[in-house]
Amino acid sequence: METMPLVPDWRDLALRLVFTVIAGGLIGLNRGEHGHPAGLRTTLLVGLAASVAMIQANLLLPMAGKSPGSFITNDLMRLPLGILSGMGFIGAGAILRRGDMVRGITTAATLWMMTVIGLCFGGGQLMLGSVGAGLSLITLRGLKWCEARMIHEQRASLFVTLEADTPPVALIQDHLAREGFQSIVGAMEFDAAGRRHFAFELRGRGRMDEPKAPARLGELARTAGVTAVKWMSRDSPPL
Repeated sequence: METMPLVPDWRDLALRLVFTVIAGGLIGLNRGEHGHPAGLRTTLLVGLAASVAMIQANLLLPMAGKSPGSFITNDLMRLPLGILSGMGFIGAGAILRRGDMVRGITTAATLWMMTVIGLCFGGGQLMLGSVGAGLSLITLRGLKWCEARMIHEQRASLFVTLEADTPPVALIQDHLAREGFQSIVGAMEFDAAGRRHFAFELRGRGRMDEPKAPARLGELARTAGVTAVKWMSRDSPPL
């Protein structure tokens, strides 16, 4: 089992940092290539910060001149633990919510995981850190493909403008029902010309990577009495 050496030499320290840079680079490239805010530089810096903090704690271990059994009295582990706790604030800043859409959760979790990986490498647990980095890459790459193809509940909004008295709202709802959507009239208002403006809240089933807009949306727009149709998906894209 790997243990933290009391006095690591410069080769050991360099190896820990190299492993951290490789892991942070691979994970950061994965996030950066998909346009996420925490890309290569951010992920790499988070990992290096954790690794350097753990190395610093390692280097300070022998300074008290006490026996190995009394190291706990130095309480040096507060330094890496503080890094891990502080990572929560950065992760919280990466999460963005707009109405029903929440983005950045996977980015925040990736930064937190990179912090743990950096602590492993900084503490000399190269095998454990490598396994953690490998599992993280599998999760980010492989499981994203699986998650995007899972059938889940889709939510959307449909805005329709109708001429006065035609066609009836029930006709539009029947049209949506044939497309597999449950529809609820969320709002209705009249303009000066007597036209009716409806906002439908829709629920359906479909794959995350294929937003399920009604296939015959154009047919609805050409229906007599319908003057405007606008579709808006309310699902968050895969992160």
